[in-house]
This record gives sequence, C-alpha cells and structure tokens, in this order.
Amino acid sequence: MMIRVALDVEGVQAFVTIADFQSFTKAAEALGTTQGAISVKLKRLEERLGHKLIERTPRLVRLSAQGAVFLNAARDFIAAHDRAMTSLSSERRRFRLGIAAHVAGPEVPTLLARLNERDPALTIEVRLENSRSLLDAFDNGELDAVIVRQEDDRRNGEDLGPEHFGWFAAPGFNQRSGEPLRLAALAPGCGVRDIATRALNGAGIAWVEVFVGGGAAVVAAVSAGLAVAPFSCRLAPADVIEVGQLFGLPELPSSRIMLHSTLSDQRSREALRTLAAAYREHRHAPARGAALLDLQRTV
Repeated sequence: MMIRVALDVEGVQAFVTIADFQSFTKAAEALGTTQGAISVKLKRLEERLGHKLIERTPRLVRLSAQGAVFLNAARDFIAAHDRAMTSLSSERRRFRLGIAAHVAGPEVPTLLARLNERDPALTIEVRLENSRSLLDAFDNGELDAVIVRQEDDRRNGEDLGPEHFGWFAAPGFNQRSGEPLRLAALAPGCGVRDIATRALNGAGIAWVEVFVGGGAAVVAAVSAGLAVAPFSCRLAPADVIEVGQLFGLPELPSSRIMLHSTLSDQRSREALRTLAAAYREHRHAPARGAALLDLQRTV
C-alpha cells in the first residue's frame, strides 16, 4: 500500500531554490525571507518525506542522493502549482530587462527559463548591451529594470555586490620580454576595456590590441594563447588563469553591480528578485564562471 504524503508548497519551493543557488543566503533573498525561515521549511519537508535532501557544511551546500532524485519532481510540483494559480487571472504581464553584457552570467538563461515555466503569463524581454547604453535606455523609459556595472554618476540603486576584474590568459601564453602586451579587449565603449587600458597607461605599460570585438571572439583569442584579456573574475573562461601578478600588470579596480527598477506589480518584482539574487556575493573570494555570454536575443 502506498502512503501518500501531502507536500507543503513553501517547503518544496525552499528546497528547489536552495538547490538552484547552492546557497541558503541567496535562496532566502530570492524568496524574500530569511535563512532561518527557509531552513525551518526545508527541515519540515525532510521530516515529512523521511529523507535528507540537502547536505550543508560551512563551505558547501549540495544535494543529497535523495535530493537529486527528488529535484525534478519538485520542480514539476512547483511549476504546476504556479500555473494553477496564474490560470485564475487572464492578465498577461511583461517587463523589459537590461543586463550589462559584462556582468551577465551563465546562470541567467537557466533562471529565465525556470521563471517562464513557473509563470507563463509573465514575459521577460532581455536586452544585453554595455552599462552606459542600458542606463540611458532606462532613463528614457525603454527598460523597466537594469542590472549594470556602477557608473561614475554613482546614482542610487540596489547594490547587488562587488564585481572583481583580473588579467587572464591561457596557461601557455608567452609574453616576450620588451614587447608590448598583446591585449584582447571588447570594442571601444566597453567599460571593462576602459578600466583595463587606463590601468595599463597609468602603469606605463606598452600594449597593443590584437583582437577587438564581441565576447566570443575575445574568449577564443585568449583561450588559444594569443593574447591577455581583462575579464570579470566571475565570467572568465574555465580554461584560462589569472596572470596579473605573473606579468607585473596593474591591479584592476573593482566595481559594483547595481539594480535599477521601476517595476511595481508583485509578481514581476518577485521574478526580478530571483534574478538579482544570482548576483549577490557572499563568498570571500570571487567565483570563476564558465564563459562570457553572447545573448543578443529576447527571451
């Protein structure tokens, strides 16, 4: 005889969000609650199911074997619940979101897909450009929210955390003595490029750009061992290493990731909060991402 267990929606949502972010802190921020509250919800769910779902140490949060088995079913459960709730309203909503290309991480498409699955009535239109262009579009009312690098005007916004930069190259990159630094950088107007070239000029280091273009071209040039490039430490390709100290390059100043929004309806703000939580930093050292994204598309 099968024993049926009634699942608590909030408990399952807490479990799925912790699994997505691999962090109790970020999960709490995404759900608009506290670490203590989601810990209690997770514990009650585990007691109801009779299985440990999340393994937690001071340095690591990961799924248990039972949690990995339960995760897809839990996602389906939450998606079905949210679809049922949104079906009571025929109102379709959309918001226009700008994300600076140099801060967009590999987690963004996955989060957008899950938000769309949970709330089909909400359409998020995504625009990727440099921070300055996105802020101008936001000021002109063309975008409802932007996640950008802090600009010199220091305008008020929600601080999502620091953005660290470094100099990266392939392990086999050879910088010949006495020759200008071979630099791969994004197109003129890119904030990261400006930070890097100002730092080199200030340190009196000669440089020459051997690759200029989109993120994918720069990644390819650096991975092939043809040049050094300034990257966000979160988004540097996995096959390169930080070489600033090795080559005596100047330290690149950190920036801040900022959120600006005019959204007012609760469901849209909840979706934006989930995205914003992915950018918050709660580690002592910056994380390494998989690749720069080149997502010139609307989701």
